[in-house]
Amino acid sequence: MSEPKTHKRVAYYPGCALEGTGHAYNRSTKAVGKALGLELDEVKNWNCCGAMEVKNIDPKIQTYLSARVLSIAAKEMGHDVVMAPCNGCYHNLKKAEYDLANDADSREVVDRLSQKAGHQTYEAGGAETIHALDWIKDAIGEDGIKARVKNSLNGLKVANYYGCMYTRPRHIFPEKDKGEGSESTAEPHFMDDILAAAGAENVDFPLKTACCGGAHTLSDSDTSTKLVLNILRAAEAAGADVIATECPTCHSGLEMHQIRAEKRYGEATSVKIMYFTQLLGIALGLSPRKVGVHENVSDSRDLIREKILA
Repeated sequence: MSEPKTHKRVAYYPGCALEGTGHAYNRSTKAVGKALGLELDEVKNWNCCGAMEVKNIDPKIQTYLSARVLSIAAKEMGHDVVMAPCNGCYHNLKKAEYDLANDADSREVVDRLSQKAGHQTYEAGGAETIHALDWIKDAIGEDGIKARVKNSLNGLKVANYYGCMYTRPRHIFPEKDKGEGSESTAEPHFMDDILAAAGAENVDFPLKTACCGGAHTLSDSDTSTKLVLNILRAAEAAGADVIATECPTCHSGLEMHQIRAEKRYGEATSVKIMYFTQLLGIALGLSPRKVGVHENVSDSRDLIREKILA
């Protein structure tokens, strides 16, 4: 019987957002990985996965862009696991894997473009794409986190927000819904498990997979603001001090539309927004600055001093 994968060393695909508005997620992910003794080998010369505009024009071009990332990781770097912390990137790499396994036209386009670009064609099954939640959950686990906690999150009430692309559509995530130990598409819990191990109190939050309207932020800001306001209201009604996120687009949307909701609709909410890696990093003894808390729009420094570092 083969040994189970532990994901202690993976190819790291940060994606575009983590080098821009989601830089704090990039910073905190790397810092947490180092603190946990995990290794991230950034994919060489990576490109955009084609998250939004490209696939609206030609979805097979998007499949190629994601396949190129997988090709570099698997064929040039020798990795069989690619970790993508962004929900959009994670979703698109998983979708490319599914398309290449099930659609001959996608395989033909990817092969043709790969040859034209001068790199090896990626074939389905060459690498496994995982999320940052899978990475920490599998490589360290709850017991490993508990053993490493230096600043318990005890007393901090957290609403864990996964967003809509982490679990949808279900057919591109064949590893989920496999029973005990696997992630659930209907009721995801990996972030809850990780932060509970760090001492946090997870509140009953019904909108953890609701859409934040991220894709419509520029084209229909009012709709995005209303969707975010629903999420913020639900988190506050559940008694949350903070909403934990695991996607840079969701995170930015919650922060920006929290401000816009007050200006546009006169409704202020006080719940803070932080990446789960920031909360975990602080629990592991890293400073708020080390995990990029100062880069967040949502200012949670007083909350951290009161609830965690008191």
